[in-house]
Amino acid sequence: FTEEKLGQAEKTELDAHLENLLSKAECTKLWTEKIMKQTEVLLQPNPNARIEEFVYEKLDRKAPSRMNNPELLGQYMIDAGNEFGPGTAYGNALIKCGETQKRIGTADRELIQTSAINFLTPLRNFIEGDYKTITKERKLLQNKRLDLDAAKTRLKKAKVAEARAASEQEVRITQSEFDRQAEITRLLLEGISSTHAHHLRCLNDFVEAQMTYYAQCYQYMLDLQKQLGSFPSTFLSNNNQSSSTPVQSVSTPSVLASASASLTSVSNSIVTSGIGELKSSSGSRKARVLYDYDAANSSELSLLADEVITVYSIPGMDSDWLMGERGNQKGKVPITYLELLN
Repeated sequence: FTEEKLGQAEKTELDAHLENLLSKAECTKLWTEKIMKQTEVLLQPNPNARIEEFVYEKLDRKAPSRMNNPELLGQYMIDAGNEFGPGTAYGNALIKCGETQKRIGTADRELIQTSAINFLTPLRNFIEGDYKTITKERKLLQNKRLDLDAAKTRLKKAKVAEARAASEQEVRITQSEFDRQAEITRLLLEGISSTHAHHLRCLNDFVEAQMTYYAQCYQYMLDLQKQLGSFPSTFLSNNNQSSSTPVQSVSTPSVLASASASLTSVSNSIVTSGIGELKSSSGSRKARVLYDYDAANSSELSLLADEVITVYSIPGMDSDWLMGERGNQKGKVPITYLELLN
């Protein structure tokens, strides 16, 4: 081996097909490790918790159960809401938010459990099982090749006929052993293709688990938004807003949070004055929909972001709502989802 590295001895090269298989196996092992580790970081961002789980796993003991971040936040909100009073607007809203956060925490646990079984475990089994076997056989192949090359070198140096005959016999034996080990290694390496197919199925399972998790979270937050949006406007007002102006952050997506404070205050005053004029008159106005809205019942009108509808007020209507029309369809629409047009 040393003489080969110094360029003083010839080296038996592996055939191109075997070299390609070895390269594919190394590449698979490298990226499987990276994907596996980053998936663990995604599912459990806390490095201390990951280390603790790893230690308990190696000790073959079950890690103590603890509340995850959404569950902990939810519990704090529920406790605060009970402290402030479930009968108060803020206390009631905190309890509802807390219950939703705890449901999200439960969904998060299910995602971690499903992903660990269906995605992380098969990847880890490949690294700690199949690839270790490949590495072992590859080392044996390297040793057999070195035995063969050493025998070839002795044959070249043999001067006496008897020594030459013995060297030729040794070359035949070592060549046979090398060929056999190369075939074993090749068969193992060709299994990498089936490994890719298996990991593809596991990846589909992981994507499905994520899809279920995000769909659950979206539905939980949608339900929460509707519950908070159903509060009377007097509950949603703060010290800087009149009772007729609902708080934007309660019933609108966080997309609007990036707008500057000055622009927000100006637009709020324009919208408030425009809606006030509309409610005091019997006319109608065009309005642009800011984002999607799903009707909670048959009396409401579902909206799509960026569409333009006709809105007007009717006597006795809640201050947070207007009547909206789109062709032959009509129904109540929330004011906070609209931008009145000139």
